[in-house]
Amino acid sequence: MANRILVAGGAGYIGSHVQKQLLEEGFEVLVFDDLSSGDEVNILDGAEFIRGNILDKDVLDMAMSQDIDGVVHLAAKKAVGESMVYPEMYAENNISGSINILNAMVNNGVKHIVFSSSAAVYGMPQYVPIDEKHPINTINYYGYTKRAIEENMEWYARLGKLDFAALRYFNAVGYAKDKSIRGKERNPQNLMPIIMEAATGKREKFSIFGNDYDTKDGTCVRDYVHVSDLAKAHTLALKKLMAEGQSFTLNLGTGLGTSVKEIVDATEKVIERKLNYDYAERRAGDPATLTANAKKAYEVLGWKPEYTDVEEIIRTVWNLEL
Repeated sequence: MANRILVAGGAGYIGSHVQKQLLEEGFEVLVFDDLSSGDEVNILDGAEFIRGNILDKDVLDMAMSQDIDGVVHLAAKKAVGESMVYPEMYAENNISGSINILNAMVNNGVKHIVFSSSAAVYGMPQYVPIDEKHPINTINYYGYTKRAIEENMEWYARLGKLDFAALRYFNAVGYAKDKSIRGKERNPQNLMPIIMEAATGKREKFSIFGNDYDTKDGTCVRDYVHVSDLAKAHTLALKKLMAEGQSFTLNLGTGLGTSVKEIVDATEKVIERKLNYDYAERRAGDPATLTANAKKAYEVLGWKPEYTDVEEIIRTVWNLEL
């Protein structure tokens, strides 16, 4: 019988791609999502769906009682700036909601969880590329919530309640190449969807924050990892947990640094026209360069990103508009 996986936040951007990967690899999938930022169109054929919020303990417990073998947890609020204005909302949703998930797992004997964490736990880089031994010095409340959840999982694991994989993403980009995932993020905060809104006329123009950094062209350099590669890492992590029951924490990135200006230039090549943008002041807390050392992910999971060409990644997003 196929393993049955509950994907919390499975109708969202990354969650839908994880759902797709799990289904393709023969898992049974139960999507748990309140559709506050996810989209029902992202619930794929073959997946079951329970509409629920991770703050609702009863619905969560009911979902977890349905012969679940493992959990992928991607249900979170994720806007860094917003977290600094409304920490109480992020504390409740990200931290309290995650503890509800852990407790529902323990109550129903579910042992394995793959958690969507973030490179935001590291704070300002003391060196790049960042490996998992880099000091934890979180500088925004969103990143703090991710670290707080990791710490709770570490305790639950130490006490024999569950095992976990904490996957610290760098910058997720792209869409499934076959266009099977069509639901877009609402009110996007990240670079690529904002650029696409400008490319399709939904946004008159956008701003690049800072062009005086100590980088190749003065704009911030980031590690852009394709969402389908992230999804593959989740299934590999689940299989590893189920086979061995040993917890681990991994960075997920390409190790390649691409500047914001390079992303804009590559987008203009793909869409074959100029974009309307300007340069604005630097944002507080933005490091010049942030890239991943993801060697451990290869050593532990055999994971290696397939998408490394920036134009190819952008094309997977632009294709949804054609």
